[in-house]
Amino acid sequence: MTSDTQAQTQTSGSSATSSGGCADTGAVTTVYAVTGMTCGHCEGAVSEEISALPGVSSVKAEAATGKVTVTSAAPLDEEAVRAAVDEAGYELTGRA
Repeated sequence: MTSDTQAQTQTSGSSATSSGGCADTGAVTTVYAVTGMTCGHCEGAVSEEISALPGVSSVKAEAATGKVTVTSAAPLDEEAVRAAVDEAGYELTGRA
């Protein structure tokens, strides 16, 4: 079992250095406040529109809190995010 753990650690270590290191270097996570989301459908609509923006790697919208967490390769233009949220039918009120 120890050798399995070492093998996993070595594999993880090399992966983190080769691919994770590059991804982490430019990754930016920003939390936005969005009003009007009330359910899972709302979360999906907002996530879909923001995910279409160039450089976005992940989006997590939470209707209960009104927060949308976006991870991207570089900082996003807030007006582009605002337009995407507007397209989904909701309102971006700023950063959370």
